[in-house]
Amino acid sequence: MTTADDYLAELIGILNAVPRSAVDRLVGAVLAAQRQERQVSVLGNGGSAATSSHFACDLAKGTASPGVKRLRLVALTDHIPLLTAWGNDRDYADVFAEQLQNLVREGDLVTAFGGSGTSPNVPRAIGLANEAGAVTVGLAGFEGGRLAESVQIPVVVPCSCMEQIEVAHPAVCHAVAVAVRQEFRSTLEVGVDR
Repeated sequence: MTTADDYLAELIGILNAVPRSAVDRLVGAVLAAQRQERQVSVLGNGGSAATSSHFACDLAKGTASPGVKRLRLVALTDHIPLLTAWGNDRDYADVFAEQLQNLVREGDLVTAFGGSGTSPNVPRAIGLANEAGAVTVGLAGFEGGRLAESVQIPVVVPCSCMEQIEVAHPAVCHAVAVAVRQEFRSTLEVGVDR
């Protein structure tokens, strides 16, 4: 039987195993989207839907700095009427791809979250984003699944415990938001026009 102490000790090891180079690439992709005034779209199912909404909030508000252009963000998980309309009238596998049809453009950033990386609606949306010429990122767990295989920047938490994956993803998101905010503020300090 796993105790709370065991769980927390394992979690520390999992966070230490998150590939830092992939996290750095995600930070770079967010900064590039801001510099080029591209839209950032986020999506995910279940707990990953909550993580995508939280990430959008952290990037939209948590990185806002006076004198710096704000990120353009949308969480495809947050428009419940539209999400359920596509799910009801078409197929749940299309709920994110159909929303992206209206939004995604070349150079935009699309970030998807999936614990296992196997939900059909997430890779379907990523496929559409790739066809549009967007930069695609996937945060997954386990072996990464189809999500990690379909994105340009895979961030795979090397773990098979869904609860630990769903703790690691927000930790990665907070690390990204803090790094982006620090970059925005440091450009102000040196007088770089953003």
